[in-house]
Amino acid sequence: MTTNHIIDTGAVAAVVSRAGGSIDGPESLVDVSLPAPGLPTGHDVLVDVKAVSVNPVDVKIRASGNRAHKDRVLGWDAAGTVVAVGDEVTRFRSGDEVYYAGSLDRPGSYARRQLVDERIVGHKPTSLGFAEAAALPLTALTAWEALFDKLRLGADSTGTMLVLGAAGGVGSILIQLVKALTDVRVIATASRTETRTWVEGLGADVIVDHRAPDLDRQVLAAAPGGVDYVFTAQSKGRIPLFTKVVRPFGHIVAIDDERDLDLIALKDKAISWHWEFMFARARYNWDLSAQHGALEQLAQLVDAGRIRTTLTQTLAPLNAASLREAHRIVESGGAIGKIVVADPA
Repeated sequence: MTTNHIIDTGAVAAVVSRAGGSIDGPESLVDVSLPAPGLPTGHDVLVDVKAVSVNPVDVKIRASGNRAHKDRVLGWDAAGTVVAVGDEVTRFRSGDEVYYAGSLDRPGSYARRQLVDERIVGHKPTSLGFAEAAALPLTALTAWEALFDKLRLGADSTGTMLVLGAAGGVGSILIQLVKALTDVRVIATASRTETRTWVEGLGADVIVDHRAPDLDRQVLAAAPGGVDYVFTAQSKGRIPLFTKVVRPFGHIVAIDDERDLDLIALKDKAISWHWEFMFARARYNWDLSAQHGALEQLAQLVDAGRIRTTLTQTLAPLNAASLREAHRIVESGGAIGKIVVADPA
């Protein structure tokens, strides 16, 4: 613990989703002033937010509407500076530069000041600016938990992994982690010239076209005995593909929200299905410090040059107009890597 910086107890600038729904609605995202969150207590740190990135979860929650018209601060990726710490904080002090994803059950990062539990916060990679760092936490934690908590991969792991949605935010960091920390081959899906170039630059060993009618043949040509692992952000309609290309006793980890999947079709090969949801730790107060530890290790990997930020576009300034444009890009489904909103340096 150190002495806290002087804290503004008045109002802070923020962007809220008031009506939700279509991004073109006048109250989908609105600039407002909100009461400052006040001094942190317990394990909370108060962060001066410098940059945020926009994820599909932001888009889904905004698009789902807000019948009560109760202002909600979205945003679950941020980088900034600690300005005050709670009385139980041991990992940070005022002035530390940090990055984190936060919790779905608390106000998000589309505000200049945010309270967040230190146990799900990491020290920002020293080699990155705030915008570059803000691109990483949610997707990197998702990839980390998928690979190391669900699939139990390690330095001695071998085999082949099929990555669907490889040019997206999670796929972009997951490919790098697989290549940096395991001996697993990566078959990545990409259909456009720019996405193929992107995933190749991240280290993918083989690239296949997920829009092609012979995708199963492409995958089996690269992995004749079937793939050992699948990471999917695109499960809709893919179960027949998985039954063909995954080897017996293989593993699939999914992050999307598709319902009514015919998972019984996987039983004949004894294929295991895993759900990954990085917000589960914060929601259920389950081993929170694991996310702090992962973010610390990720920062070390970045600073050692073993993985890199997945930032591809920065919008400025940090206001409703810029966030609305970022939502449009993410909602289009054609984004490569991550979109960040930040004030000019």
